[in-house]
Amino acid sequence: MPMKSVPSSRRIPVLFRIACALLLVAGAAGRAAAEGELPSSWTSREAVIFGLRNSPDSSIALQRIEAARAAQTQAEAVLKHPHIDLSAAYAQTDNPMFSFGNILNQGTFSNDIDFNDPGRTDNLNLKAELTYRLYNGGRDEAGVAAAASTYLASEAGLKEVEHQLGYEIVRAFQNIVQAADQLQARQAELEAIDSSLQVAQARFDAGDLLKTEVLNFEVQKARTSENLIISQHRQELAEKVFLNLLGLENGSTTLNTRVTIPQIIPKTPAERPELTRLNAMLEAARANLDRAEGVNRPTLDGFASYQVDYGFENDGSGESWMAGVKLNYNLWDGRLGHSDVALRQAELNEMEEQLHKLRLGINLDIQEARLNYQQALERRGVTDKMVEVARESAQLSRERFKEGVILSSDLLDTEVRLTDTLVRQSAARANYRIAAANLRRALGYQQFQETTELLMENQ
Repeated sequence: MPMKSVPSSRRIPVLFRIACALLLVAGAAGRAAAEGELPSSWTSREAVIFGLRNSPDSSIALQRIEAARAAQTQAEAVLKHPHIDLSAAYAQTDNPMFSFGNILNQGTFSNDIDFNDPGRTDNLNLKAELTYRLYNGGRDEAGVAAAASTYLASEAGLKEVEHQLGYEIVRAFQNIVQAADQLQARQAELEAIDSSLQVAQARFDAGDLLKTEVLNFEVQKARTSENLIISQHRQELAEKVFLNLLGLENGSTTLNTRVTIPQIIPKTPAERPELTRLNAMLEAARANLDRAEGVNRPTLDGFASYQVDYGFENDGSGESWMAGVKLNYNLWDGRLGHSDVALRQAELNEMEEQLHKLRLGINLDIQEARLNYQQALERRGVTDKMVEVARESAQLSRERFKEGVILSSDLLDTEVRLTDTLVRQSAARANYRIAAANLRRALGYQQFQETTELLMENQ
């Protein structure tokens, strides 16, 4: 549906201006916190709040709002307010026409003046002039409407940034949790293989085991050590991504996972900020088309002026005023206006197609997010059962290897399967939380609360 024009009294709410200023101050405070006042550990909710206040993306979006507000003020100034100009000039001349005009303006005319050679005169001119555009084919009104829609689009752009940023922070948080769990699984695997290697070495020394069996454990220990190094690198990279999203170069990445904050899945979708933004841009495109079409209409200006002239040479002064209206109509501009209308119409048509494409994309995004969430929920339950079975199987295999019932390859296969299930379990748990966060984003909600404002207020 086309968006209705917003009254000028509601276009720039005072409370919203104050909120923008407070967010800018909060951003500066957040950057100061980056110097050493960061929390010792993060919950996912605290990280989202900090990121919304401190991330450069939020600050950039706020500056775009300020720019749009300034553009709206400019457009309204042209429509609502007259122009008042003050000027002062001093000149000397012996040109007959200008000198005679100075004599008349200064009130020093006499019958003995030679019109062909009135002599040298000077003039000090002080002038005040008022002009007001009475009508210009609706171009000023269209300009105000376009600026107001652009302002609404910038507001929606801020919410779009906040929703996406909140989701990205939650995902980065869970990626660290997943990386830490997988690192722990690799360490446990290495410890288990090292313990089994000691048992194998003791059995070899006792003549109860072949050398190849011991070498199998040493090879697997090297492989596990390599996987451990890779897991450590993944965790370090996940921590760097997390800090980057918070707008920090350095800081603590210790996570407080004891505090669990459930992601409630809303039953009904809200309007996505991307859709709000593009609807506002569509209204701006319609207004720009109206403004272009206004070039083919006449303009009407009112004007009034008052001036004082003083001459030092003739020692005279005079006052005068002028007022009137001016009508102007452009009969031919080389099809410049026609081409501008065609350009704006093409931009409007393109925007309408973009809106249709966005609606389709949002619908697909929601459906995909729902399917991913359902899959993650089911996968989490399956992997939990897999870990229970794998733990019990590994423990039995270790006991049987000590007793010499199974070969080293059988035990190694069991250890690898256990580690694989632990890795799958950590991935499934992280994917479930990420899928819940992504579904909230797709449905048009901020993380943990329905709006960013509630998230900030309930800190």
